[in-house]
Amino acid sequence: MSQAHYLKIAAELSISPKQVVATAELLDEGGTVPFISRYRKERTGSLDEVFIAKIRDRIGQLRDLDKRREAILKSIEEQGKLTDELKAQIDAAETMSSLEDIYLPYKPKRRTRATIAREKGLEPLALWIFERQAGELAGEAEKYLDEEKGVASAEEALQGARDIIAEIVNEDPDARKKMRELFNRSGVVYSKVMKGKEEEGQKYKDYFEWSEPLGKVPSHRLLAMRRGEKEMILMLDMYPPEEEATLLLERQFVKGSNPVADQVKEAVHDSYKRLLKPSMETEARLGSKDKADVEAINVFAENLKQLLMAAPLGQKSILAVDPGFRTGCKVAALDSQGKLLDFEAIYPNEPQKAVQKAAATVAYMVEKYKIQAVAIGNGTASRETEQFIKSIGLPSHVLVAMVNESGASIYSASDVAREEFPDQDVTVRGAVSIGRRLMDPLAELVKIDAKSIGVGQYQHDVDQTELKKSLDDVVMSCVNAVGVELNTASKQLLTYVSGLGPQLAQNIVEFRNANGPFKDRESLKKVPRLGDKAYEQAAGFLRIRDGKNVLDTSAVHPERYNLVEQMAKDLGCGVTDLMTSNELRRKLDLKKYVSEEVGLPTLTDIIEELAKPGRDPRESFEVFSFTDGVNEMADLKMGMKLPGIVTNVTKFGAFVDIGVHQDGLVHISHLADKFISDPSEAVKLQQKVMVTVVEVDLARKRIALSMKADPFATGPAPRKASDKKDERPEPRRQERRSFQPQKPQQSDEPDGDLQAQLAKLRGKFGG
Repeated sequence: MSQAHYLKIAAELSISPKQVVATAELLDEGGTVPFISRYRKERTGSLDEVFIAKIRDRIGQLRDLDKRREAILKSIEEQGKLTDELKAQIDAAETMSSLEDIYLPYKPKRRTRATIAREKGLEPLALWIFERQAGELAGEAEKYLDEEKGVASAEEALQGARDIIAEIVNEDPDARKKMRELFNRSGVVYSKVMKGKEEEGQKYKDYFEWSEPLGKVPSHRLLAMRRGEKEMILMLDMYPPEEEATLLLERQFVKGSNPVADQVKEAVHDSYKRLLKPSMETEARLGSKDKADVEAINVFAENLKQLLMAAPLGQKSILAVDPGFRTGCKVAALDSQGKLLDFEAIYPNEPQKAVQKAAATVAYMVEKYKIQAVAIGNGTASRETEQFIKSIGLPSHVLVAMVNESGASIYSASDVAREEFPDQDVTVRGAVSIGRRLMDPLAELVKIDAKSIGVGQYQHDVDQTELKKSLDDVVMSCVNAVGVELNTASKQLLTYVSGLGPQLAQNIVEFRNANGPFKDRESLKKVPRLGDKAYEQAAGFLRIRDGKNVLDTSAVHPERYNLVEQMAKDLGCGVTDLMTSNELRRKLDLKKYVSEEVGLPTLTDIIEELAKPGRDPRESFEVFSFTDGVNEMADLKMGMKLPGIVTNVTKFGAFVDIGVHQDGLVHISHLADKFISDPSEAVKLQQKVMVTVVEVDLARKRIALSMKADPFATGPAPRKASDKKDERPEPRRQERRSFQPQKPQQSDEPDGDLQAQLAKLRGKFGG
């Protein structure tokens, strides 16, 4: 990396070059974003993860630019055409597009109309016309007549000359720069339906005849139109007014008003239509797609972060219920560590309605396994199952909570689930996942491909490599922010710990299984292939409850243990005393411990961590309930005020689950009483909100909601449920299982008294 690159990044991010250089060095040394942000604040000037990730990504872009620059220089040099002036231009190019513009005339290309004209010996004529733009045209053109070369007339000679001029215009870097700016400034997106596709493409009806400035089209709208084009429903074009483009080129290349200059003018128009316009439109498509991808990926990443950082219930014994109608509900009992203890299938809903038997089973399992909370998946039959559970009359201390089960079916059929529960079917695995999500959403959701969780906006249409990179960053950030209990964490959770990865995570689990729980962080060094660098990066984010060293429960890095011990020694106390006594910590003069390696930022972090070792940054869990009696869309009435949970946040609004098996849309114009430019200003994923029903479209399964104090007040019309269907991301579908659950042993006797059923179950389970 050149010093110029560091200066460029510093200017772009409004930070000092020293911070950029230090961060680049730490990244090149193998440092991860969470580690650098948390434990190397003195070197980076306390840059947070966002800045460090931006520096990392920009360094990658500039290094790619340098690689391309080297390849272009080598190619032109091999052609024997590299001059000092050309090399200086290439070295000065700051973007990939400007670099490619310079290289275009030297780039190996297929046989073009200009190539054929040059083969006919018409290049001198083209240059005479282009450079002079004056003189006796017909006489000059006749000098190049050559029937053997295929130039039989003056017009044929002039046509070939114009082809060469058109290519010269197309390959002019300044002209391409101006065209690029024009497309960005004045480009318009045009969309229309393909002939005969009107009926098939009804979901794209809004774009059958649509135009919009390219610079203003929102991410979700552009991606919707591109999807329509991909499905061969829509035809899409992107270009500025042709008159503006050709006039701009004429000003640059046409130098007179005479027959010779007219040849240049004709060539310029041809160059735009045949060469420049298609080339610039391709760039505009790619550029606008990249911009839309960035916005959509940012939305997905922010939603994922909020979902992963959702409040955990904690280590409680859970009865997990995967609800259903015909196939019944699978019920799984889990201990406080998430271990599967028992499972059953019950049929409290239609069509079986075996309510008494189901109630007895649930009541018995709650009693036997000392259940503290019931987790119900929010898919098919969730509200009916919730009402059933609440009707049983469980002990008052048993919490009943609805759990977002998006992606549960993906997990239940995955290799991870098969490895965890090789002897159980997918229904049991799905129920276990629902229960564990209530305990700790982060620990369970890392087992699922983030794209399957369903909190994105057109996630299948964006660049999948960039999407994965961004989502992996989010997962790693969340995992390391919370910290990981070394002796209970799954392989999948350990994979995202700074410095580890899949192989070292597997090695840790195998070592733990073979040797028992880790007694201290130092023991990590005994894990095969876990070297000093991996230990440095990972140790601070791993926790050991009840270990040999009390600091192992905290985020204090082992490299600073000696410093903490010195603090305790200076106060004449032990480290444990220092962690439990505010008074002792207040006596410390932190400036006394400042050194070349440790500054006040790190010392402040250490003191905060000693006060609350291993503090979970996530919010406390709060119980939430939907409105009783509102279970289906048919139950909704305009003006109803209902509690809901935000399930997805997009650029045009937020989707809210109100307990009727279909999320409603709160358009951005109805998220707040004041104007907001981005929905994230008003709501976040999993936020509990109160909404008003504005419109219900049963036929199209659309619900329009509002969070305004008075959504029906005079003002802009509320967003209707039927408006712009294609703007909506993939809806959160309630997952339906195609498999049959294993049926429990059934009694031949009909449902009877609840106590009698309990007695039979005690006999069955030996309770």
